[in-house]
Parts: sequence; structure tokens; C-alpha cells
Amino acid sequence: MNTQSILSDIKKKKLSPVYLLHGEEPYFIDLISDAIEHQVLDEAQKGFDQTVVYGKDADFSSIISMAKRYPMMSDHQVIVVKEAQNLKWKDDELLQKYLGQPTPSTVLVFAHKYSKFDKRKKAYKLFEKAGVVLESAKLYDDKVAGWINEQLTAANRKIHPQAAAMMAEFLGTDLSKVANEIEKLMLNVPADREIGAADIERNIGISKDFNSFELNTALAKRNSFKAFQIVEYFAANPKSNPMPVVIGTLGTYFTKILKYHYLPEKNSAAAAKALGVHPFFVKEYELAARNFNRRKTFEIIHLIKEFDLKSKGMHVGPLTSSGDLLSELIFKILN
Repeated sequence: MNTQSILSDIKKKKLSPVYLLHGEEPYFIDLISDAIEHQVLDEAQKGFDQTVVYGKDADFSSIISMAKRYPMMSDHQVIVVKEAQNLKWKDDELLQKYLGQPTPSTVLVFAHKYSKFDKRKKAYKLFEKAGVVLESAKLYDDKVAGWINEQLTAANRKIHPQAAAMMAEFLGTDLSKVANEIEKLMLNVPADREIGAADIERNIGISKDFNSFELNTALAKRNSFKAFQIVEYFAANPKSNPMPVVIGTLGTYFTKILKYHYLPEKNSAAAAKALGVHPFFVKEYELAARNFNRRKTFEIIHLIKEFDLKSKGMHVGPLTSSGDLLSELIFKILN
């Protein structure tokens, strides 16, 4: 089952006796465990029939003992085990026995965060048979903009692809942080208007003119004046634009340009799918590929790797500041 179908079932009170929520991305795990914690019982019932424990303070004996009880004031009792990765899973015999015949009126949730549950364990197979298992995978960098768009579409809101790309580039893969910024945007931008780059600047603090996204665009157009303007801004604001992030973004961008060169089909839909970008951006990659042929693109990727090492203190000559290094890199890319 996916996150949305699980949340939909919880809202409809279609509950399973056990939930194993595991994986490297905590956002989806928190989303589901919080929904169970806040939606299954009302406030009066929670005092009698809801228990929240933490893995480091609990053991399977006490958890299973609680799970075997019957609810006092409602149809279900809810037990949420947070930070379940801290339980002593090597001593899970009692859990295995319980999973063979879970109490139907109990909703037992294990929120196993920051790592995958060992699927070789007998308990994993029993979880699959007894209830709901969700693996919460980390979102890759190039999927974040799409996820932002999906969240806003689900809320009947629109965001311009450029604005979504800016958010993704600036906020990274911390989905809790991204979700908070999406909420902020929905509160502050009128519902009947598309969220644009100016809204991102006003509400999140990302400069719509001076960011890595705009640097890539300036390079694609071979607009050296704009590119060096952005580099100067980065040098003056190093905390907001750390060199490793800028270098990483350049590396990803030129790798996609190289990929574009080798695409068998270069129409908008096929290219967007192959590159993992919104169709809106395909024309920019087409322009960049015209301005940087295959050989030059290979050279640029090699340069980016070289300057990545320099930014980390290796093979550094007289240029030592991140601003100087980035200026030299951009100069070599454009020449």
C-alpha cells in the first residue's frame, strides 16, 4: 500500500491491527503514525485507550501485554511505538507470536525510522500477513520538484515549474522542511493564483534572480554577465549558497546536458521523461546542448570534478576562497 491509500483508510476508520512503517524517509512514517494518533480516537477516548511509547524505553513484553488488552471507551485501543528502530529486535519472539494472532480491537503501530527493517527477519513476513507494511524511501534530488507539484495539485493549487525547481534546489530532500514551506505558501498566496518565483522569494527567502537554478540557466544561454553577477552574489552570501551545493547542482545539470546529447528521441515528452525534468525545461536543455557540444560537455564535467576537489582543499593553488574558485570554474566553462 502507498501512503495516500493508507491515510485514506485511516480517515474512513478502515484500520489494521498492526502497522510496520519503516525506511530512510521519516516524513511519510510521521505522517501515517500522526494520523493514527490523532484521528482514530477522540480526545476523551485517548485518555483510556491510547498509549504512546518510545523504543528506547520499551520492550516487547510490555508492548505485547498492552496490545492484548481490550479497549475501555471505544471500539479500538491505539498503541504507537515511536523510534521503534531502538527496540531490541533480536528478542522479538513475543512479537512474532502476537503477529500470528493479533488482537482485532488493537491498532499497534511500529514507527521504525531512518533505516529499512530487515526483510529477512521472520517478523517482517508476519507483519505483511497480519497488517500493513509501508517502506518509506528517500526521495532523490531530481524527484523533489515533482513531489512539490503533486502536493499542491492534491490541494487544488498550482505552482509554476520554475518555482517548484527553485524550492527543490534550495530545500533539498528534507521533506518535512519542504512540506512546511508548502503550507506557508498555501497560506500566503491567494488560492486562485499560480505560485510563482516571486512568491518563493517573498515567502521562503530564496532569491529568484540569484540562485543555482538561475546560474545554470545563465550558463545554458552563455550569458556571462548574468553568470558572474550570480557568482558575486554567492561569494557575498556563502552561507546561503555553499560551494559544495553549487558544485553539486552544476554537476547534475551538465550531466543531464550530456544525457540530452545522446537521447535517441529529443521531442519534449521523451526528453523530459529521460532527463527527469518538467517538459517546461526541455527547451533550455536543447539550447544548452547547442551551446556546449558533446566534447565541451565532457570537458566541463571533468572541470566540475576537479573544482569539487579543490573546494575540499585538494590541489589548491593561490586561489583559496570559494568565490575565487567558483569564478575560475565559471570562466573555464564559458571559454
